[in-house]
Amino acid sequence: MSATATLDTNTAPNAAAQPWRPKINPWIVAMTVTLATFMEVLDTSIANVALPHIAGGLGASQDEATWVLTAYLVANAIILPAGAYMTTFIGRKKFYMICVALFGISSALCGLAPSLPLLVFFRILQGVGGGGLAPSEQAILADTFPPEKRGQAFAMYGLAVVVAPAIGPTLGGWITDNYDWRWIFFLNVPICLLSLFLTSRIVEDPPYVEKQVKEAQKGGIRLDFLGFALLGLTFGSLEFVLDKGQEDDWFSSRAITFFTVAMVVAFFSMIWWEIKQLREGHRPIVNLTLFKRRNFAISFILMFVLGFSLYGTTILIPQYVQTLLGYTAELAGKVLSPAGFMMMAMMPVVGFLSSKVDPRKLIAFGFSMLTISLVYMANINLDASYGTLVVMRIFQASGLAFLFIPINTIAYIGVKQNENNDVSGLTNLARNVGGSCGTAFMATMLTRRTAAHENSMIRNLTPGDLTFMDRVHSFASTFAGGNGGSSSQGALHTAQAYIYNMMHRQAQSLAYIDIIRYLTVFCACMLPLLFLLPKPPKGASASAGH
Repeated sequence: MSATATLDTNTAPNAAAQPWRPKINPWIVAMTVTLATFMEVLDTSIANVALPHIAGGLGASQDEATWVLTAYLVANAIILPAGAYMTTFIGRKKFYMICVALFGISSALCGLAPSLPLLVFFRILQGVGGGGLAPSEQAILADTFPPEKRGQAFAMYGLAVVVAPAIGPTLGGWITDNYDWRWIFFLNVPICLLSLFLTSRIVEDPPYVEKQVKEAQKGGIRLDFLGFALLGLTFGSLEFVLDKGQEDDWFSSRAITFFTVAMVVAFFSMIWWEIKQLREGHRPIVNLTLFKRRNFAISFILMFVLGFSLYGTTILIPQYVQTLLGYTAELAGKVLSPAGFMMMAMMPVVGFLSSKVDPRKLIAFGFSMLTISLVYMANINLDASYGTLVVMRIFQASGLAFLFIPINTIAYIGVKQNENNDVSGLTNLARNVGGSCGTAFMATMLTRRTAAHENSMIRNLTPGDLTFMDRVHSFASTFAGGNGGSSSQGALHTAQAYIYNMMHRQAQSLAYIDIIRYLTVFCACMLPLLFLLPKPPKGASASAGH
């Protein structure tokens, strides 16, 4: 390698000063790879609102239909960190196109699935294909754009992974209400075909990727099957536990306990095996050496919290307005949509600022805004208007927009060019696992905090409480027709049920507020981490990728 470097220096003195750049305009490359990624991220949220329709159409229960989501998340989590490993053997462009093709074919099969088991199987294939898209795009952008312009490039990528979950429920609700749930899958097919055509013509692998592939294939492709099995068991078990934990009452379920133990054992075994692979000079599936860099380790934590907050609140708000305020699925989606447009408007601005301003300051501003917005959101109540809810979400989105791009920028600082794929895979894994943890946290705390508030409130709802009994008889009189005399037994029962429902709604509302306050503290705790980040070189990412 040193001989080659010497030869290059003698024959082309300016080669180091002129790094590789694609033949096509970088922004055309960015738009091409963002197309499929946007579609894939959209698909993770668009299916959520269609679950009742899927269950009804395939003759399954609502609980059984949730496997449609779980299967996708499990497959997605497994392939995210393994994408960089596969790229080493087949090339980034070829791997990306295989993922797009697999995603498109499996989407068509999902739309044609005659039964739930087949639909779940096709969703696993779809998750495998989709899991390779986002990290591949991020790595392509990191190589396509010079370090000083990466922030602007990541702004386009940010539109895909941040805005898509916001508009997914609205689009999914509209499709399922007006057409058929199968169209949420058929919609992917023409986009995949367009993406494959454009990628084949526009995207190209940089020389170092081509060199990696040739070196990896010299002695034949030697896949690390044990490492991949441990990786799959670790993240597959984690996703299963997070997705099914609250539904099965966590560790009271033998299945949850089994998969938790399996996850812990597989995780530590994977770390041992990957370190062993590194010492023996083999290419590990998960590049753990990245965590030696403080920039990357902290950015990994920050991206986890970003996913936790983004996906947690993206589910929390629609659920609140549908269960407590009586909104339809489509109207609930419209509560989130304006915030999506807000992020679309802010992303280019943040992309521009990221090359001018210390990314640590942008992240500090983003988490400060996010924390303040959550404090404001904790004032939510059952009388909140549509406009108030939209403003709350827009306020929150303004903070989220300042997080995604700077965190990604910091993650690449000091990283070798041949590690770009590893960085993108692990940061996307952090965001996805954070989203799954946020969703599980919200479901668990909603159930438990609602029960806690009900237990507190119900102490006053006893026959010995005169205020309560006066209210019961008042409602009973109304339900009995307002005759004023003694109410019928049925009217008394109706009045008691009505008051209990009011109490349950209030308890649920207070539980949502508790969750928002927990998220507030969680986000505020990220601010001290920024003091551990060293000052980045001029241009925020000037040393990244070199």
